[in-house]
Amino acid sequence: MRHDTLHLWYLADPAAPRYVGVLKLVAAGKGVSLRYGQEWLKAGFPLSEDLPLVDTEHMPPGRQEGEARAVGAVDDARPDRWGEKVIRFVDKPKRVSLMEYLYYAGDERFGALGVSTSEAAYSPRAGGPLPRLADVQRLSEVVAKIEAAQPLSELEARMISGGGSPLGGAKPKALIEMGGHEWVIKFFNNEPVDTPLIEHASMTLARKAGITTADTQLIRLRDGHAVAVRRFDRSPGIRIHCISAGTAIRAATASGAEPEMGYPALARILRRTGVSSNDTHLRDARELFRRMVFNILIDNTDDHEKNHALLVLSPREHGRLKLAPAFDVLPTNSGQGFQEFVCGSAGQESTLANAMSQCDAFGLTAGQAAQELAQVVRAVNGWREHFVAAGVSGRDIECLAERIDADPLRSQRENFEPSSYEALAVRPRRGGAFSRRGRFEP
Repeated sequence: MRHDTLHLWYLADPAAPRYVGVLKLVAAGKGVSLRYGQEWLKAGFPLSEDLPLVDTEHMPPGRQEGEARAVGAVDDARPDRWGEKVIRFVDKPKRVSLMEYLYYAGDERFGALGVSTSEAAYSPRAGGPLPRLADVQRLSEVVAKIEAAQPLSELEARMISGGGSPLGGAKPKALIEMGGHEWVIKFFNNEPVDTPLIEHASMTLARKAGITTADTQLIRLRDGHAVAVRRFDRSPGIRIHCISAGTAIRAATASGAEPEMGYPALARILRRTGVSSNDTHLRDARELFRRMVFNILIDNTDDHEKNHALLVLSPREHGRLKLAPAFDVLPTNSGQGFQEFVCGSAGQESTLANAMSQCDAFGLTAGQAAQELAQVVRAVNGWREHFVAAGVSGRDIECLAERIDADPLRSQRENFEPSSYEALAVRPRRGGAFSRRGRFEP
């Protein structure tokens, strides 16, 4: 069955779904549009900044030359590479388009949006129950069979359909229920090191650097580990609307041109549209600065636009944004010297000088930024001891040290001197707006 038209629902309270509007396949199959329904126009809120409450068909901006994309926040409701692989392998839709991916992702997708074939009642694609902790070993074997393109039994297909297809990223993963909460479980994927254990160690190290991270739990399998990451977009009986950093930055860009994706741009959005009560937006911008520095120093160069998320707090906070807990934080062990996300005036260059170059975007003076950076350096200086305590093997630590403790990163930690920045009169900008090129200008 072809899905040229679907219907979007809001599921903050899953027991009382609210109709949002109609989705249509547009732009020769490379985009998905949204038109709000009348009730949502009266009592809803903009799902992202580029989807104001006006009675029109919101179209994806003129960016269809590359990756196909749904409009605004709807794009974050579709699966990414792993989820697409599961859909192609298990569901085998006759046509594969953005709409098929949106539909087959089912009811456990990221955030609080749901996709239905009906505008009268929320009727998503049916899926099985979420696997539980006792099923993890079997689930890992199902995931391995999908990776190897081996056929699944009916039971295995039902198991993965319960929580395999809504998920983003390229690495194999699934959803499980554990202790009354939903968790994303990530599996070993033939990496040269014990990646799940290293991710758990990295996430707990990040907390020592003053970074709020998603909860993680290490799970032993017969042939290694898996790591479970608790979903921050779910609480018992509640779903939280979320958008990726990429969606937030594109939504804040007035023109159809592809904006510069980076930490400074995201920090400016947080300061402008973040939750202002108790200066949460300012604290979030500071924490984002620490996350950027931490990623540089542990050689996490996979910090792309979908590896940062924002919680959309509404309607109580009128759609204000809150920085979501950090996730997917671990060394990529690449040593490439460039981040995926822009860090400063030198673009994606993985240097502390580059991180400091636009500290005003984070609402920090040079002296304040230097103190934040020093806190992260102190945490990363103890990475070996922390990883040992977490159970990472000596062999894996030495493998990671070839990057983390190699001269390009180690010398930056050793030579950084906060006092040299204290006298600099660099003040954060007040106000401002996004230029047509997606840059923030006073």
